[in-house]
Amino acid sequence: MSDPWLTIIGIGEDGLAGLSEASRKALAAAETVFGGERHLRLARVERRGKSWPVPFDASAVLACRGRPTVVLASGDPFWHGVGASLAAQLEKSEWTAHPAPSTLSLAAARLGWRLECVTCLGLHAAPFERLVPLLSRGARIICLLRDGKAAADLAQWLTARGWGASRLWTLTALGGPRESIGEARAQSHTGDASADLLAVAIEAEGVGGLPRSSGLADDLFVHDGQITKRSMRALALSALAPRPHERLWDIGAGSGAISVEWALAGGTSVAVETREDRAANIRANATAFGLSHRITIVNASAPAVLAGLEKPDAVFIGGGLDEAMFGALWPLLPTGARVVAHSVTLETEGLLAELQLRYSGDLMRIEMSHAAPLGRLRSWEAARPVVQWSVVKAGEGA
Repeated sequence: MSDPWLTIIGIGEDGLAGLSEASRKALAAAETVFGGERHLRLARVERRGKSWPVPFDASAVLACRGRPTVVLASGDPFWHGVGASLAAQLEKSEWTAHPAPSTLSLAAARLGWRLECVTCLGLHAAPFERLVPLLSRGARIICLLRDGKAAADLAQWLTARGWGASRLWTLTALGGPRESIGEARAQSHTGDASADLLAVAIEAEGVGGLPRSSGLADDLFVHDGQITKRSMRALALSALAPRPHERLWDIGAGSGAISVEWALAGGTSVAVETREDRAANIRANATAFGLSHRITIVNASAPAVLAGLEKPDAVFIGGGLDEAMFGALWPLLPTGARVVAHSVTLETEGLLAELQLRYSGDLMRIEMSHAAPLGRLRSWEAARPVVQWSVVKAGEGA
């Protein structure tokens, strides 16, 4: 195609007056204009306008392929908007875009905040738990929400979790004649529940927040005792060396604590767990930490299920390793994959020692004791020793 058939236009509350000449020209030439009801009203497209299906589905737009079509979105369509979802399904020659200032940019401008120092989230259809890893004293966050009721629900959610003293701004219809900004503490928020789509800015005030170091407290997790304990988890994560955008296979995931901390570091995890009750615990933990979008739970047995998974950057085996599992696992791994295995049994310890001779890597025996009551006094209470093997898979012939 010589000319793009689809134009993605960002529109603000000032409507047609705020559009560029190129945007207005594309809008005038379009046979069909897609957008939310508010967008269509602002653009005054009348009978050419079609509201987005709920839930969102791009197939209606794709059905117009080859005919002049416009998609309207709030502000910048590629900043928590529909732009990237559409572009991923099209050739670059098929579309062009004319963004406007985003709601997030306008909110930062109204509050005088440095946008590069602010965390921005789209919470139209995402759970408030996405905020869990982000909340710390002084953190500034701007969220896009559905409506005023969602803002009231968010204020209650923050208050229930000890962040009720946080300052909250509700910003509606930014950039237009109906612009409105309200400010309150989360615990005393009494905003208009009938308000349209809006942004909420948070300046967090409270006690706590998740530490950024590895080894979160065990009592933060739902578990039945099958959990890699805090100290051992910190050592495992140090060896796994999580990086943003990398994928972990967490085999025999138990509570999913390793997966959670990997995902908090910016990666994604596939938690493989045979038992349904433990898979439920993993699901509960992923939800509580706001990481359901980063942790995939596979309720099945390894190694049989592994061949159908996308290749990992790292693998953690917390228990259940034997010669058969390793023999099936190792050929599936790409060069450079990092493997960390823990053992508390003599049989698996012997296997790890043999694997270390065969494939190199680091072998470490860890013994820890904790102070515990002994009558009226205290003594050391030893935990079972853990053997850790960590290795990076070398290329063929290395």
